[in-house]
Amino acid sequence: MSGLKKLAGDTVIYGASSILGRLLNYLLVPYYTIVFAAGEYGVVTELYAYAAFFNVLYTYGMETAYFRFAAQNKENEPGIFNLTTSAILFTSLAFSGLLILFATPIVNYLQYPGKENFIIWFAIILAIDAVLAIPFAKLRLEGKAKQFAVAKLTNIGLNIGFNLFFLSLCPAILRGDVLPSLNPFINSFYDASLGVDYVFLSNLLANAALIFLLWNVLRKLKITFQWEKLKPLLLYGYPILFAGLAWVTNEMLSRWALRFWLPENFYPGLTSQEALGIFGAVYKFSVFMTLAVQAFRYAAEPFFFSKAADKNSPQLFSKVSHGFILFGCVILLAVSINLDLLEHILRRPIYRTGMHIVPILLLANLFLGIYYNVSIWYKLTDKTHFSTWIAGGGALLTLVLNYLLIPVAGYEGSSWVTLIVYFLMAVVCYAFGQRYYPIPYPVMKDLTYIAVTVLLIYISTLIPAGGFWVTMLMRLTLIGLFCGGIYLLERKHFMPGKT
Repeated sequence: MSGLKKLAGDTVIYGASSILGRLLNYLLVPYYTIVFAAGEYGVVTELYAYAAFFNVLYTYGMETAYFRFAAQNKENEPGIFNLTTSAILFTSLAFSGLLILFATPIVNYLQYPGKENFIIWFAIILAIDAVLAIPFAKLRLEGKAKQFAVAKLTNIGLNIGFNLFFLSLCPAILRGDVLPSLNPFINSFYDASLGVDYVFLSNLLANAALIFLLWNVLRKLKITFQWEKLKPLLLYGYPILFAGLAWVTNEMLSRWALRFWLPENFYPGLTSQEALGIFGAVYKFSVFMTLAVQAFRYAAEPFFFSKAADKNSPQLFSKVSHGFILFGCVILLAVSINLDLLEHILRRPIYRTGMHIVPILLLANLFLGIYYNVSIWYKLTDKTHFSTWIAGGGALLTLVLNYLLIPVAGYEGSSWVTLIVYFLMAVVCYAFGQRYYPIPYPVMKDLTYIAVTVLLIYISTLIPAGGFWVTMLMRLTLIGLFCGGIYLLERKHFMPGKT
């Protein structure tokens, strides 16, 4: 059980930092919904969707390749670190150079003429993110979860600070509301007409600070290029690149599709850009499940590789997956039955009209987490090409279903597409995994827990409305009974010897 305890401990650290970080970052959601109209927030949603594609392209599977080869050959880890980081550095400079060179035609195509600064800033952000991917992976591989967490939290804190500085403090100083003596200084560089531009500039400045935060890791880098040694890593990683692009398609296509495939006046009084802004804001509530998935991935990926050679690893991996699903079910229930409270985070009422899709997105992300669990087989057996076919099939299905459902169901259709695709991908990945790397997952038990969770969410909608405290007591009781039932049924599974 020591392996599970180590995994749990690292997950707690990654999870705590991710939760705190996302909580801090999430404060920007109500802030943005005050500062920006829905159409302006739609710009942020759209451009970050494109950035997600490029993040995958810039790292082209090298992060997972680093884990695989460094775990297999620990004494040569410094050389693998130098090789993978150097490769990403060279390609990132090339990719970002091309984006900057073609900034004008890109913004004209996106219908944001005169906003070349968007592309230039994003090009720099993407390059920094990519170059730092392997240093962050190195911290995870070495078990330095605390250093990893501090860097991530500092980055998020700086991003929030810069947003508040540019979007609130600077305008207040220029109006003379606070610190009027600084008016000449602020006026020398601040342009009030930029507006949403400062969201992207804040991200750039916060990311640049990461270079200094990770300097102790980066200073060990020795630029090197050895094709003979790099080729095996590329062969291992390139299917993950295509799978990653497919994954981003699954996750982000709806942002693009809503803007172009949503019929005019589908939502009365709203443009497609405004509907996209609402969908983007509401989608943020899936962060509660995404946090669990992200924290688990940070801790589990190096854990899986380190335990692959153990004879009992299939049983251990099964327990890990089952524990993740139990925790995910608790999150799904707790968030879904309290949407009427959470919606007040969105300060403008127009954003709250999409809250009903949150349980669908939470369940979709639970199946995404299950996929990450069952997908370990192709990484351990070096059959990463399966990830391309599975994720590619999911991307194609995402495209087709969004094309069919958005015109008739709007962003509700997009949310159902996300759930359907992630569910099917998890099923297909599990089926292939049992053939090449059998793991005794308790499938029926897991599906039963998920079904019971969905049933309880439905039951909660039938509870008559009462006073605030009465309603909260009933909800807490429902959650408590569910957690208590899990404990009674599962304590022998996770704590042998307990009765």
